[in-house]
Amino acid sequence: MMEILKNRFTENMDRHPNLEWEYVESRLRDNASALKALRNMEESGGEPDTIGFDEAGEKLIFCDCSKESPADRRSLCYDDEALQKRKKNPPTGSAVKQATEMGVELLTEDLYYRLQQIGEFDLKTSSWIHAPESIRKKGGALFCERRYGRVFTFHNGADSYYSSRGFRGYICV
Repeated sequence: MMEILKNRFTENMDRHPNLEWEYVESRLRDNASALKALRNMEESGGEPDTIGFDEAGEKLIFCDCSKESPADRRSLCYDDEALQKRKKNPPTGSAVKQATEMGVELLTEDLYYRLQQIGEFDLKTSSWIHAPESIRKKGGALFCERRYGRVFTFHNGADSYYSSRGFRGYICV
C-alpha cells in the first residue's frame, strides 16, 4: 500500500505542493487503521491521495481522488435509515454504512469543494456528501458534481440511488 501511495503522491504533486513524501510516510508508517482504510479506499477504486492538512494544520487529509465517483461504491442510498424506509426496489446498501465499514467518512461539502480546486472530478458521476442533521431530519441528503465548469451541490431524498452516484471518503492522519 505504501508503494501505491508513494507513486500516486509523486505523480500528483499539484495536490500537495508543500509536502514531502518522507513526512507523509512517517505519519502512516505505524498507523495500521489508517493503512487499512486507505487500502479499502484503493480496492474500491478511490485512488486515495493526500490533499494537504486539515484546518488546524495538524492532520493530513487523505481522500478519494479518482476522476469519477468510485465504481464499486455506486447505486447506494444515503444511509441505513433511508434504506429501511425504501420498500420498493431498494438498493443493496447505503453510502454511510459502506463508508463506516471502510473506516472513512463521507466528504463534507467544504472538502468536496477543496478537492475540486486541485482538479476536475465527477464530470460524469456524482458523489453523496455528508448531510447536516437538519436536512436528514426532513428526509433529504446532499450530493455534488462538476458540470459546465462549475461545482454544484444538490439535494435529493436520502432513499434515492442512481448508477452514476457514489461517494467519496476521507480520513485524517
